[in-house]
Amino acid sequence: MKDGRARTKDKRAERIAEFIAPLRVEPGTKVRLSKDFDPAHTSGLKNKRQGKELLAEGVALLADHQRRLAAEGTHGVLLCLQAIDAGGKDGTIRHVMSGVNPQGVRVAGFKVPSQDELSHDYLWRYSRGLPRRGEIGIFNRSHYEEVLVVRVHPELLDRQRLPGRKQSGKALWRRRYREINQWERYLTDNGFRLVKLFLNLSKEEQRVRFLKRIDVPERNWKFSAADARERARWDDYQEAFEDMLSATSTSWAPWYVVPADHKWYARICAAGVLADTLMDIDPRYPVIDDKTRQELELEKRQLEKEAPSGSAADPYAARRRAR
Repeated sequence: MKDGRARTKDKRAERIAEFIAPLRVEPGTKVRLSKDFDPAHTSGLKNKRQGKELLAEGVALLADHQRRLAAEGTHGVLLCLQAIDAGGKDGTIRHVMSGVNPQGVRVAGFKVPSQDELSHDYLWRYSRGLPRRGEIGIFNRSHYEEVLVVRVHPELLDRQRLPGRKQSGKALWRRRYREINQWERYLTDNGFRLVKLFLNLSKEEQRVRFLKRIDVPERNWKFSAADARERARWDDYQEAFEDMLSATSTSWAPWYVVPADHKWYARICAAGVLADTLMDIDPRYPVIDDKTRQELELEKRQLEKEAPSGSAADPYAARRRAR
């Protein structure tokens, strides 16, 4: 029979799984963002205050499981964040990862590729940013830029120096979807779980956020003319996002479409999906063998002998007995 702690864990896992289920893109389905996912959805929560407790619970779960992930050193987790400009990627990282040990997290951002990066295959630079076992890696934009920005701006393909310019159009994107799926399957088979979040922002909310970046001096640095130019390609990006989600949401690495018009709700969803993944991995603290246990007991007795006069030989054990 399970103890109370196990039952509580099971209930939390069930509650989180139920909460994030509507966000999941079922493999093999054709996504239509405007019909299938509402950017303003909040699951009945009315405001940030109501969601604060849920976010805190999610962050606490992440902190606990991240410690175990690092201690076990068997699995790694890669969080991929994709969104249109002003989608809230930076804030999501900052808030969701606020409780974890920064030593166990690495964040990689991918801007315009360098000449050295362009001299390799298009997945090479992303491979270099992968987490180690025991780590949570975060891609702030990811390898999916290669079927998003590069698709909307096909002139970028010229810099990649692909063999034969006939490799363009729909056939190229289908091939890249296949290659990405295979790469992610390879990572998963080797113990690295992928958490793929698309922050789904409405065009009106993006307009409001852009205006805020212009109106608030402290945010001016976050806006550029390039942002406005990309906004003009909104429909092209929506089509690219839909095809990406449809073609690369797999059973081993599904996509989750996170409603992003309300930042506080998007962060709850992101924490929930990441916590669900870690709870599914269920990392454990290593169990030491008998020889190591004996060595620890010898060290413990020596430390107890060094206790000052009048002090408990083992204050920690004394506190535990007093509970």
